[in-house]
Amino acid sequence: MSVRLGVPAETATGERRVALVPDVVARLVKNGYEVLVEKGAGKAAHFVDFAYEEAGARLIDSAAELIAQADLLLKVAPPNLEEIAAMPEGTAVIGYMNAYNSPDRVNALCQRKITAFSMELVPRISRAQSIDSLSSQATIAGYRAALIGAQLSGRFYPMLTTAAGTIRPAKVLIMGAGVAGLQAIATARRLGAVVEAYDVRRAAGEQVQSLGAKFLALELNAEAEGGYARELTAEEKVKEQEMLNKHVSQADVVITTAQIPGRAAPKLISKEMVSIMKPGAVIVDLAAESGGNCELTKAGETVDHDGVIIYGPINVASSLPVHASEMYAKNLLNFIALFSNEGGKLEFNWDDEVVAGSALTHNGEIKHESVRQALTGATT
Repeated sequence: MSVRLGVPAETATGERRVALVPDVVARLVKNGYEVLVEKGAGKAAHFVDFAYEEAGARLIDSAAELIAQADLLLKVAPPNLEEIAAMPEGTAVIGYMNAYNSPDRVNALCQRKITAFSMELVPRISRAQSIDSLSSQATIAGYRAALIGAQLSGRFYPMLTTAAGTIRPAKVLIMGAGVAGLQAIATARRLGAVVEAYDVRRAAGEQVQSLGAKFLALELNAEAEGGYARELTAEEKVKEQEMLNKHVSQADVVITTAQIPGRAAPKLISKEMVSIMKPGAVIVDLAAESGGNCELTKAGETVDHDGVIIYGPINVASSLPVHASEMYAKNLLNFIALFSNEGGKLEFNWDDEVVAGSALTHNGEIKHESVRQALTGATT
């Protein structure tokens, strides 16, 4: 008997991605897995049931029936409490878990003795790059942010020479030069904008410049473990604000991407800074779901503050469901390759840094140390 992988249809509002695409299903079947897919699971991402059947999957009529049969569930959005309650004790699940903000979900996983792996907890190390879905989905978010900025702006991005005169190119400022920021830079540059970028990590400067953008340098280094940025001191924040005020006030479009795992997004743009921006300027805040980098951001809404548009998109990657699903499915394929399925039984190598580091719950306990500390007193 083969290990059964289950792909239920996503039920979260606005979620259009699917955990596995037909091409990846075929590879998993070839590797000895049995793949169960709920009927219609790929519809929102434009992957039809027939394609899954051709790839070797078995279609299941309902989520409840699928969950009851699967050894390992593969999801995008976090499992809801109803899905967790339906999982047989000892089931495994992989997906985003939003663990730091979801004590009820973590508690339910522990009570059911579910082995849960959180894609946002995958260690940021070299050998885990092919599993790092935060990066794959951030690529999409950065691309989309540049397009959203262009759509909301009342200005062309490129310089145009017309019969009515020359149109100067738009100035785009990218705040945060991680994966999303770099993709936003590349996209805005391809559209013809003059692009500046800022990041507290000095090492990001070379990458920014390689894409043809100007790097705004501040004499400090705030790079933390795993390639993330650490939180700035009070003195460093003052210096940062003084420099950014000037560039924010001159920008036509500002795209913010700064986030700290497990914590609220740092506030980079205050209400006062928005007030000095030119009328018609646009802020696209990719950190909206974790509180926003702009003080005025409202997740999922467009705010007009004295003529400045602040937009806080949510679940941006889902707006490109085909490629987002393809990339995520390959991340899962590489993750599952770390497990053993010999003899029809799923085995986890807890000595593997990637497996252990991404494990959220196992055998009734919170396995991830950082989450356990953050939720102390919130879960039992």
